[in-house]
Amino acid sequence: MFLDTVLARNPELAEAAAALHRDGAIPPDTYVVDRDAVEANAELMAQAAERHGLGLWFVVKQFGRNPELIRAVARHLPRFAAIDAPEARALHAAGARAGNLGHLVQIPRRALPEMLAWRPEAVTVFDIGNARAVSEEAHQLGFVQDVLIRMAGAPDTVYPGQEGGVPLEELESFASDAETLPGIRVAGVTGFPCLLCDPATGTPQPTKTFTVLREARALLAARGHSGLKLSAPSATSTATLPLLAELGATHGEPGHALTGTTPLHALDPHQPERPGYVYVTEVAHTLADGRPALHGGGFYPRAGIKDALLHRTGLRLHVHEMPAENIDYYRLLSSPPPGGAAVRTGDTAVLAFRTQMFVTRSNVAVVSGLSSGTPSLTGLHDALGRALR
Repeated sequence: MFLDTVLARNPELAEAAAALHRDGAIPPDTYVVDRDAVEANAELMAQAAERHGLGLWFVVKQFGRNPELIRAVARHLPRFAAIDAPEARALHAAGARAGNLGHLVQIPRRALPEMLAWRPEAVTVFDIGNARAVSEEAHQLGFVQDVLIRMAGAPDTVYPGQEGGVPLEELESFASDAETLPGIRVAGVTGFPCLLCDPATGTPQPTKTFTVLREARALLAARGHSGLKLSAPSATSTATLPLLAELGATHGEPGHALTGTTPLHALDPHQPERPGYVYVTEVAHTLADGRPALHGGGFYPRAGIKDALLHRTGLRLHVHEMPAENIDYYRLLSSPPPGGAAVRTGDTAVLAFRTQMFVTRSNVAVVSGLSSGTPSLTGLHDALGRALR
């Protein structure tokens, strides 16, 4: 999905990643992330957000909650949106500041004392039960916590496994109850996804859920609430910030834009953010019919993978699809053309595709110095950010 873009815009990353594997510095099933590119992308978005009067809460699940990368991003975007409690802890431990907690996953009840003590800018609540729990804990801690109301997504826009939120027709009743809780202040609304990229052109468009959020904020304003935030996550990048501002959002939540890997980046290689990672693995064995099998572990069902580059020979071979319900022990390639270079067991394979590193079995290697021609491996972590060496 991103291999051509990487080879055109960040070829040093592909070369460095292949060399690290060839020399034994990293194992197969490793994502190699360019720290310089990630930080430069964060700086670009911070500057653009300031021009458009938007706040940005950054997200890190896609690159494995990695402490080195968190610190690089936080130098320019200091506040984060944590997807769940483990991610919040990783971000906090790395020194970033809590922006929005509880979206997409509600804060577990017994984790509230710990996380509210960080004094997050906002906490997202999906229902009145969670609003009461946040209020009770904040009241115990002696302050009033700003909350964002997660609005239920418009039909046909909610991803399976992400259901929840307050239906628009029930917002008046919810707000009436929430306004009586002493430990919280209704500070705005959020939902997901708010922008999606057209699969054919990559053009970002608002979803019907975005319309729901705008109507919800207007309803809350009519009840007397002021200074209301509207956080509109999904596909946040430099290119989409003007649209967010035009539609009245106050916040975006960049994730894949930090590594230059949104669907828009796949279709338009001229986006300002540079691609910032590749996936490195190796040939495990070859089938009797000539098809090479790669070591798996990091393949993601929605990745849009097309080709793998076998670095030693320069061969680019098609990557066969695999049912999402199967474990990716291996991933098969097409057979090499007759009479061409032979594929060997252990050959380095470089790929670039859309992923969510935190749900893989992969390692995450961080390299720096590519932008200055002095590449260096600065860390090797697991997919949840824990140091391996």
